[in-house]
Amino acid sequence: MAGVDKHGTTTAAGVVVPAVPLSSGKPMPRVGFGTATPTLGQAEGHAGVTEAVLRAIAAGYRHFDTAAVYNAEAALGDAVAQAVRAGAIASRDEVYVTSKLWITDAHPGRVLPALKKTLQNLGMAYVDLYLIHHPVSLRPPEAQGRGPVVVKKDLVAMDMQGVWEEMEECHRQGLAKAIGVSNFACKKLEHLLSFAKIPPAANQVEVHPYCRQNKLREFCKVRGIQLCGYSPLGATGTAWANNNVMDSPVLKQIAQDRGKTVAQVCIRWVYEQGDCVITKSFNESRMRENLDIFDWELTDDDRRKISDLPESRGNYNFLVHESGPFKTVEDLWDGEITAGQSNQTPLVSSD
Repeated sequence: MAGVDKHGTTTAAGVVVPAVPLSSGKPMPRVGFGTATPTLGQAEGHAGVTEAVLRAIAAGYRHFDTAAVYNAEAALGDAVAQAVRAGAIASRDEVYVTSKLWITDAHPGRVLPALKKTLQNLGMAYVDLYLIHHPVSLRPPEAQGRGPVVVKKDLVAMDMQGVWEEMEECHRQGLAKAIGVSNFACKKLEHLLSFAKIPPAANQVEVHPYCRQNKLREFCKVRGIQLCGYSPLGATGTAWANNNVMDSPVLKQIAQDRGKTVAQVCIRWVYEQGDCVITKSFNESRMRENLDIFDWELTDDDRRKISDLPESRGNYNFLVHESGPFKTVEDLWDGEITAGQSNQTPLVSSD
């Protein structure tokens, strides 16, 4: 059976996935499997996500990333339970599970109940890592049933200190072995660190060859925060897509020169930066392809070409509103990498 040691995670599939120690909790496998889908679980359904996670476990993944808003927590929990019963993994402890606090619950008094709901969905006693999903809050709906839709006029400034104190309480109670944030730029992280008694163990953000995050990575490295990259392929087809990545002639040429896919080049590049990376494909052959990044490396010339690519982010306009805490995407990201926004529209309502 598999286990996490100083060399990483060795799975029954024969895949060795390196792991990185965090400031708290157990080491995080450097490549994870994401459960966010373009429809936020609506089209795939519970069974579809469960089957995908079971295939991922068989392929060698042991790090699984989910969130309350993905509608995938219960399906992920079912898959892990089935894998334990089938002997594919020894126990729940063999996997690394991350979930996230959605913006409607990013208020004092709502954090602990939200995590307990997540744990109920997962059928687990704890998550390995619990993240604040975005550095903004949404007024809680008067009636449940709004789902993932963001009503932009209801965006409000987060009481970051109050929310983080409750994140720390989640950690103290053992419900989250580590706590962190997602989509925080340097200025917001600096504010958080000014009062945090337990600093964030990780910061999960968009990272790929067109969104390299060099400033943020250096900031996090100095402060002992592990950067974790999502959308390493640009998340083509989703509402938050950055479509530059998979269409890039430069990346296509590097892939051809290395005898790899563009996806493998992107994932390998993120891995070489020292980041953890969350991959996402429910296709079994691509799942395995995405793990095939450890026994080769990019050349200095490849890295130079990537460093010359113009930078841009995916679409985060759903967190921006004239009455909200962030009037522009530049405000949201503190001026870091905001060029080239996608024109696609997420699950958003302005009223």
